[in-house]
Amino acid sequence: MHDFAQAIVTALSLISSFDSEIVGIVGLSLRVSLSASLIAMMIGAPLGAALAVSRFRGRQAVIVLANALLGLPPVVAGLFIYLLLSRSGPLGFAGLLFSPTAMIIAQAVITTPIVIALVHRPTSLLWSEYADLMRTDGVSKARSIQLLFLIGRDSLLTAFLAAFGRAIAEVGAIIIVGGNIRGYTRTMTTAIALETGKGDLTLALALGFILLSLSVIVSSVAFLLVGRVGEK
Repeated sequence: MHDFAQAIVTALSLISSFDSEIVGIVGLSLRVSLSASLIAMMIGAPLGAALAVSRFRGRQAVIVLANALLGLPPVVAGLFIYLLLSRSGPLGFAGLLFSPTAMIIAQAVITTPIVIALVHRPTSLLWSEYADLMRTDGVSKARSIQLLFLIGRDSLLTAFLAAFGRAIAEVGAIIIVGGNIRGYTRTMTTAIALETGKGDLTLALALGFILLSLSVIVSSVAFLLVGRVGEK
């Protein structure tokens, strides 16, 4: 018990001292996760809205697939991307494996279905409410999506926060494609896994506190936004 308490005290002192290794790890984690979340939004939000306002053959199958991919095992996604980016893979010429870019790709693949699902549902509700008005005014589908995004901007922010929360907590996929290289591809989650395995709890606890704080903040903001949307 004494050793555990000492490890917590030491971990908190590391955080308060802005240890350079911790700052680097946290900075990389934020850059990778924010980049992946923005990419997921750029791809997933238009797709989710298009599924809400459009009717085409196979639409329901696409919706089912997007929701099914919410349960995509991260290690499977990581393995798939590893095969794509490896030297013998179709994208091996780019030399992206074991780099932050590969980690961003992995997180974007995992979080895009989340964005699609979270944007599709509220946009469908808004479309059912405003569709007749927009059709009467002769608004195009593309312009309709823009207007629906403007009306439902809280839902977009909720989708982004959900994607970011999922991305920053990811470990399975990014350790496969990133390699957990110290000073280059080591994030909070991969560092926690490594340091815990080595029995060095000080750094693991420090990063764990930071990661937990970020997760609580993101979850709280997303919950408040969902509440606001529900009240409208």
